[in-house]
Amino acid sequence: MKSNKAIVKVMQAKLEQPDLAPLVREILAGLGENPERNGLARTPHRVDQALKFLTSGYRMDVQKVVNGALYDVKYDEMVVVKDIEFFSLCEHHMLPFFGKMHVAYLPKNRVIGLSKIPRIVDVFARRLQIQERLTQEVAQTIQQVIDPVGVGVICEARHFCMMMRGVEKQHSGAMTSAMLGAFRTRKETRDEFLALVNHRGSGGL
Repeated sequence: MKSNKAIVKVMQAKLEQPDLAPLVREILAGLGENPERNGLARTPHRVDQALKFLTSGYRMDVQKVVNGALYDVKYDEMVVVKDIEFFSLCEHHMLPFFGKMHVAYLPKNRVIGLSKIPRIVDVFARRLQIQERLTQEVAQTIQQVIDPVGVGVICEARHFCMMMRGVEKQHSGAMTSAMLGAFRTRKETRDEFLALVNHRGSGGL
């Protein structure tokens, strides 16, 4: 069971977030719908909850996400976590964009728990974003948290604002990258990263 302090903390967090349901109800009416009809009666509440989840990165703290999972290890070869799935919302139209991210770093004196890298991606993906900034924020945060020799991030994404509206190109995608430290200054490091990202071993790894 949750302690009284934990329950109070959850209640306070909920109180700090405004109720978006009335605004969603106004939007529905503005679109010519009846917000009170059976199929839409609970929609404002559902949208409120969905948007708060999809933007929960604003309320995440990187240090709490990492939670001390940094380990002193004498290892100086590249560490790569690839095919990290993410979902985000475009800040221009608030439509989804989604894809996968590949993150690599060259350790100096320590490594980070592997599961923490996807969690760091979620911290920044669950905000209103543009792909270019998302890629940079993940790279810069890994650099700050681990202090490695270098960091490389590649992001591949498809954008609903291009697929459903505007140019309506359903099969188009975008790729962005951020290279810091050795990944920027050493061509051989970048090439190794790209080769590892593109490699498909047994079992799809």
